[in-house]
Amino acid sequence: MRSGTVFTQGLRQGLGDDPFWTVEAVRQVRYHVVSSNGLFEPGNSALLTGCPDAPMSAGDRRLIVIDQNVDALYGGKVRAYFTANGIDATVIPLRADESVKQWDAVSQVVDAMNDFGIDRRREPVLAVGGGVLTDIVGFAASLYRRGTPYIRIPTTLIGLVDAGVGVKTGVNYERGKNRLGTYAPATATFLDRSFLRSLSLRHISNGLAEILKMALIRSEDLFALLESRGVAVRADRLQGTTEELAGAADAIIAESIHLMLEELQPNLWESALERCVDYGHTFSPTLEMHALPELLHGEAVVIDMALTTALATLRGFVTENQADRVFHVMRRLGLPVWNEVLEDPTLLQEALRDTVRHRDGQQRLPLPIGIGRHRFVNDVTPAELSDATRLLRDRAPADPSLVPEQVGA
Repeated sequence: MRSGTVFTQGLRQGLGDDPFWTVEAVRQVRYHVVSSNGLFEPGNSALLTGCPDAPMSAGDRRLIVIDQNVDALYGGKVRAYFTANGIDATVIPLRADESVKQWDAVSQVVDAMNDFGIDRRREPVLAVGGGVLTDIVGFAASLYRRGTPYIRIPTTLIGLVDAGVGVKTGVNYERGKNRLGTYAPATATFLDRSFLRSLSLRHISNGLAEILKMALIRSEDLFALLESRGVAVRADRLQGTTEELAGAADAIIAESIHLMLEELQPNLWESALERCVDYGHTFSPTLEMHALPELLHGEAVVIDMALTTALATLRGFVTENQADRVFHVMRRLGLPVWNEVLEDPTLLQEALRDTVRHRDGQQRLPLPIGIGRHRFVNDVTPAELSDATRLLRDRAPADPSLVPEQVGA
C-alpha cells in the first residue's frame, strides 16, 4: 500500500451485513518559485533547467498563453527565445483584465489547449502575464483533463509577490470576485523583475499594496523598509538602478514573498479559515467589483486596510501615531486611502455578510495590532463600521508629500 493511503473495509452498524469502505489518501504537493531576471535573454537557461519538475530541451513543444499587452511589448523576445533554444512554441495572445476575467476567457484557453493537443503529463502550459492572466490559465489548466500542469511567469508586481506564489486560481462570476476557482499549484513560478520596467507607476503601487499588507500584519521591519525606501524603489520600478536601490528592492520582494509562503504553506487548501493573509480582503472583493473598472485589485485591498486600520484604532489596537504612519505610507506609495464607495454603509455590510458566508459563518476578520502583528475578531458591528468610515474620511484628504504620478498615473 502506498504511503499516505488508508483503506479499510467493515460493516456499517445497523445495516446488517452491507459492506462499506473508507478511503483516505494524501497527495504530496511540491512547487517551485524561481527568481531569475532577464528570463528571456538568449543566454538565460532558467526556463530550460531551473525547474527540476519541468525541464525543457530542443525538440519539445510548448503552448504559451500571453497577455496581449505583454505580447505587444515582449512577444518578439519571447518567440525568439524559444526559437533559439529549439522549442516549438505556439503563442496565444489573450486579453486579460478584471473586466473580462470571466468564464469566456477560460473557454478560450481550453480551446487553445485542445487545438494544441497538449500532452498533460509532460507539456505544461506557460502563462505569461499579470495575476488576471495567470489566474485564468491556471483555472483552465486545473479543469482540462482533470488537471494539466502549468507554469506561471508573472509580469506585474502583484503577480510576483501575491498571485504568482499561491495555489489558488479563479475567475469572477456575476459580481462575485473569483467566485469560480480551484486550488491548483503551478509546477513553477518564475519571477523576473525586469518586466516591471514597462509598468506604469500605478501598477507598481498596485503590487506594493500586497507587500504593505504583509508588512502590516507580519513584519514591522518590512514596514520600516517601505517607509524609508518605498518611494525611491517605486520610482525606480524595483529595477535596482543603483546599488542601494537594488538592495532595497531585493529585500522588499524577498521578504514579502518569504512571509507569504510562510503563511500559505501550512494551509494551502485553507482548511484553517483564520488566515492573516486575508487582511485587506474582507471588504475589498465587494468594493472592487462594485467600483469596476475604477479600482485595481491592490487599490481595493489598500482601501480595505485603511478602513480596518481605522477600526483597529477605534478599538485601541493601533495608536493614532501608528495609524498616521500607516496612512502616510499608503499615500506615499501612490495608493488611495479613500473611495466614495465607502459612503454607502449598506455596501460595507453586504461585503461583511458575504465574507462571513465565505468564512463558515464567522467574520474571522484580521485586524492589525500596532504595526507587524494581528489578531482575529468576530464581533464587528455596523455601528463600528460607520465610526471607522468617519474616522478614515477625516484623514483622507490628499497628502501634499505624495510622490508625482500618483494613483491615476
